[in-house]
Amino acid sequence: MTRVIGLTGGIASGKSTVTAYLRKRGYQIIDADQVVHQLQEKGGKLYQVLVEEFGTGIVAADGKLNRERLGELVFGQKKVRERLSQLQDGVIRQELVKERDRLAEMTDVLFMDIPLLFELGYEEVVDEIWLVVLAPELQLERLMERNQLSLGAAKERLAAQMPLEEKKKRTPYQIDNGGERLATYAQVDQLLQRIERR
Repeated sequence: MTRVIGLTGGIASGKSTVTAYLRKRGYQIIDADQVVHQLQEKGGKLYQVLVEEFGTGIVAADGKLNRERLGELVFGQKKVRERLSQLQDGVIRQELVKERDRLAEMTDVLFMDIPLLFELGYEEVVDEIWLVVLAPELQLERLMERNQLSLGAAKERLAAQMPLEEKKKRTPYQIDNGGERLATYAQVDQLLQRIERR
């Protein structure tokens, strides 16, 4: 039976470092963000729903969704963020489960990279959860640098997510990504050894 592991962590915590390493090790990974982007492409299942809800102001000149504009509407606006989440959740959940079930037929261990795993209640979709953790001040610094955000905008994005301490209470499997990359890889290797022994 396939072991499905959810991989999550706050924005700019370094999940991509972990997923890149897991791919290098040969593991299959479902990237929830990538699935969402495909669903939001012009003609995708979510595209029409989002345009109907938020108007043509979220459509770029080329007809594609302007994700930056959508992000501006959502971040810092709790009610709007909740509405977006509600609109997308059913379609995304169905697609992720379908992809999980398809890949589970081909592998013994499968990872699902779901950034908002706890916030959106995806715990029941996976068998266990690995949390990538990073000290809040480092996370803020990396987010500002990576997304070219002001301090205020970065703090808003972090505040929109579940606090790290709350996430830590929900899983014993944590990867501290605050040090050298090799130290992160070593922690991943330890977790992999545990599941590979099963």
